[in-house]
Amino acid sequence: MNIAGIASASGLHMVSGASTSAPPQQKMTNLFNSIDTAGSGTITQPQFQQAFQTKNPPAVFQKQGADAIWAALDPSGSGTVSKQDFVSTMSKLMVSLRAEGTSPGGSASLSSSLQSLNQIDPTTVSTGSPPGSLINYSA
Repeated sequence: MNIAGIASASGLHMVSGASTSAPPQQKMTNLFNSIDTAGSGTITQPQFQQAFQTKNPPAVFQKQGADAIWAALDPSGSGTVSKQDFVSTMSKLMVSLRAEGTSPGGSASLSSSLQSLNQIDPTTVSTGSPPGSLINYSA
């Protein structure tokens, strides 16, 4: 199954076999099921790596790389990811990375975006600042 094989006019990719209106959760459930061929309810990093190489993920995922995506899926380093965690995390990543890719500064990686957010010091925004000042804060 090629998860990037079909693209709409807007450039959004979908999992083969899912309708164009399928939510990210359904797409990621289908993807997980295709990776978890034994039906164990979990996948391992080697299974994920293999799928990442053979299923041709969308460019937004390819740009991040298999290791970075796996690190987001398995932050504790347990070596396995449950279906629920996979679907939840991948759905959020798909939405986040696509939004990042369509924004003016869209070439930044997810990790650098998170790092930038973590460096914001809310105490540097004066109490008289208009709403949104923290969001518009530039480092």
